[in-house]
Amino acid sequence: MGKDSKLILDPLTDNNPITIQVLGICSALAITAQLKASIVMTISVLFVMGIGNVVMSLIRNIIPSKIRIIVQLTVVAALVIIVDQVLKAYSYQLSKELGAFIGLIITNCIIMGRFEAFALGNGPWRSFLDGIGNALGYGVILIIVGFFRELLGSGTLLGYQVLGDPIAKTGLYAFGYENNGFMLLAPMALIVVGIIIWVQRAKNPALVEDN
Repeated sequence: MGKDSKLILDPLTDNNPITIQVLGICSALAITAQLKASIVMTISVLFVMGIGNVVMSLIRNIIPSKIRIIVQLTVVAALVIIVDQVLKAYSYQLSKELGAFIGLIITNCIIMGRFEAFALGNGPWRSFLDGIGNALGYGVILIIVGFFRELLGSGTLLGYQVLGDPIAKTGLYAFGYENNGFMLLAPMALIVVGIIIWVQRAKNPALVEDN
């Protein structure tokens, strides 16, 4: 049980895919201007990594080594197509906003890395936990970045005004507060991620020595 729980908890803290391994940065920069998009991307990656790791674990002993990467890409592509079609069916506008980034899950180095590093050498249950853990670690960072970028950049969360009405000058806007448009630009996502990395490593200096 201890080893199983570690598969979930480690990627959330000391072995986070984004802040420690520096993987999956592109989507963290591109789609986190809105919290809703960050949450949907997190759920999408959870589905793809959880199911994908299990599938790769189940077929690991029958895959010829020469076509290993092709098989991995095929499995991921099939799962991403499912995610894309579900999004288009139930949230078409959001699927348009996420655009190519849903498709680019196929080449997400976190997913391919976990296939290679874990699913091909472990059983289905532990592979499932590893996939879920790494997807959660990835998603937590996306959601944190999306939260602050939308809040400070638009004054909203999930599309709802939470700081007041900027036109009627209510709430914080009545005291002269203005939305920071820079937060909606991709470079600010990198800065927010950098701050998260700094806080994480300041709390645990051992991470600096290990990495």
